[in-house]
Amino acid sequence: MLSKLSNIWDEVLSKIKPQINDANIFDNFLSATKLVNLEGDTATISVPSKFTRELLVIKYLDLIQNCLCEVTETNFKCVIKEEKEINVPVRGNFSTDDALQSTNLNTKYTFDNFVVGTCNRECHSAALTVAIEPGNFYNPLFIYGKSGIGKTHLLHAIGNYARLKQPRTFKILYTSSQDFMDDLFKSFREERGAELLKEKIKSIDLLLIDDIQFFSGKDKMGEIFFQLFNNLINSRKQIVITSDRPPHELKGLEDRLVSRFASGLSVGIENPEFDTSLKILHKKIESLNLTTEKIEEDVLNHIALKYSSDIRQLEGALNRLIYYAINFKQQDYIDMDLALEAFKGLAPSVSKKNESVSVDRIKNAVADYYNLSTTQLISKVRTNNIATARHVAMYLCRSILDIPFIQIGVEFGGRDHSTVINACEKIESLLKTDEQYKKVIDELKFILKSK
Repeated sequence: MLSKLSNIWDEVLSKIKPQINDANIFDNFLSATKLVNLEGDTATISVPSKFTRELLVIKYLDLIQNCLCEVTETNFKCVIKEEKEINVPVRGNFSTDDALQSTNLNTKYTFDNFVVGTCNRECHSAALTVAIEPGNFYNPLFIYGKSGIGKTHLLHAIGNYARLKQPRTFKILYTSSQDFMDDLFKSFREERGAELLKEKIKSIDLLLIDDIQFFSGKDKMGEIFFQLFNNLINSRKQIVITSDRPPHELKGLEDRLVSRFASGLSVGIENPEFDTSLKILHKKIESLNLTTEKIEEDVLNHIALKYSSDIRQLEGALNRLIYYAINFKQQDYIDMDLALEAFKGLAPSVSKKNESVSVDRIKNAVADYYNLSTTQLISKVRTNNIATARHVAMYLCRSILDIPFIQIGVEFGGRDHSTVINACEKIESLLKTDEQYKKVIDELKFILKSK
């Protein structure tokens, strides 16, 4: 059957290709599609990413349907789905004894495609240890951090790794706290339902629970979960939990449950720093079967700088950029002008890191100190007073915020990182020999601290 579907789809693609008349679009978005099912009057087509799905639905759905109908001589309605929507088992399937069918894992999330940086290295190390030796280290493992920075990815990565490495009889379950509550409430309405559900949970070898904070205020739920939790821990079964805050900050949960959470290892994930954000963008581009050679380096630096407090927003900004370039500009090279146009109206993410002092505050303080405007500070003008002020501002960004040279360059008019390095080294050198410079830096630091 699979061979037959593959042959049909190869023929469909051969009809689509000359009508697209754009090798770039065909190679990057259509060649990776698959026909996975023909049932009734519906044809299901699998695509590797959300962006590919959106592009095909908006621009090429009619063409795809017409070519499929021509090949099959049947009036099929095409449904385009992401691979993960097709591969992920239906939630709450507690009735099967087959561990591979009851995991609820999203196979898209693995350790291989998790980008490791300073912000998440500790979490990644703990998660990998647990995946290698479930039940023997860090039990429970409690991962906390704000939404959109990789906690759920790590949960699925643990499950997917264990599923491949452990015996087939090893049972894994991923569930969100909300889904867990829904399943429990449904079981209460069935004869012996709650009892059967509890027995199924007790048989799990690796339990992965997302967003445990939603148990807050659910006393009955907390009591039931405490019993299940104790049973699994005492049986040396591995539990991994995520939350938007550390255990001691969870409100509305029983103290004994919070104490249990804190008894294992608690590790936090921070907002991705600039370098990690840049790596995430490169990984995302690779997953879309694109190449960074088609995107100006300053554009990726800009995205990593402005949208790095949330990985979802970071990836969303990249998706928006590529979508805009293909559908509205029809350009195969993305430069900064196109990027700024695409991001018009898209609010940058806001990071709380170093919120008392920011790049913009440093720019404003230095500009005021030297009686300049911030526009002059980041301009290409190199007169003595402007260049000096610019070098001082760059030095303060580096010494106070400890952000990468490349990021400072982006903030100061898209300058090369080597220019920033030279500016910082020049100020550092002057501070050792020139008392006036030392006084200026000290005064500006005082101004920034006191605001």
